[in-house]
Amino acid sequence: MPKIYQSGVKGNPLLRTLITAFTWFIALLFFFPVFWITLISFRAEKDAGTFPPTIVAPFTWDNWSSVFQKGAGQYLMNSTIASVLSTVLVLILAYPAAYALSIKPIHRSKDVLSFFLSTKFLPPIAALLPLYLIFKNLHILDNIWALGVLYITMNLPLSVWMLRSFLKEIPSELVEAAELDGASLSQILLRVLAPVSLPGIAATALISFIFTWNEFLMAINLTGFHAATAPVYLVSFITAEGLFFAHLAAVSIVVSLPVVIAGWVAQDKLVRGLSLGAVK
Repeated sequence: MPKIYQSGVKGNPLLRTLITAFTWFIALLFFFPVFWITLISFRAEKDAGTFPPTIVAPFTWDNWSSVFQKGAGQYLMNSTIASVLSTVLVLILAYPAAYALSIKPIHRSKDVLSFFLSTKFLPPIAALLPLYLIFKNLHILDNIWALGVLYITMNLPLSVWMLRSFLKEIPSELVEAAELDGASLSQILLRVLAPVSLPGIAATALISFIFTWNEFLMAINLTGFHAATAPVYLVSFITAEGLFFAHLAAVSIVVSLPVVIAGWVAQDKLVRGLSLGAVK
């Protein structure tokens, strides 16, 4: 059936043109919101909120210059600290745990994995009040390092599950051969398995970084001025009247850029990593 479909498409130039045009239309449709918000970010506030929207309007850099003049750098730095800290420590903790649940499974490893995953079934809003009280009693409210540790606990179960899926694809004979050569556990993890599972590790790191960077619920409730992250800074410009539409567009692009850049840089390893751990 696929061969008949392919031959029909190749033999019909009109059909091939229509499919290509439709594909481009869908791609441009998905890209249009990004284009429009970028266009609005270079307009004055009085031109950004007009309805119906105008295509041509005076060009200005005021929104972009005011983003950092109003303290966006501090919020971006807080997000960077929390995201990098949690991602690095999550990998350090999840990698050996995934090894113990896949290649060298411990006793009742399936129960352990089920416990890890069951923690993700709890809605974050249900844990918000207990976490707030704990942070308050420990005097760590509005502390970026405490928030980073919290993000570790939030991302660890998913990271363990992902890395376990990646490591299960590696033949156990590779580890057995390394053990026969006298390799220690640390050498097996760092010199034998790590190079082979690097795409999976990169995919896990990227997803953990994205989840942490975009997290909003805990950040808005457990931080104040000093430890607030980029999403908290972003929503501060959202009003029912739409008074800061152009400025909000510029801030949205600035907040989204680190995640977009990280995804673009690691896209090859991300695809290979997700393919490595896919169900076959």
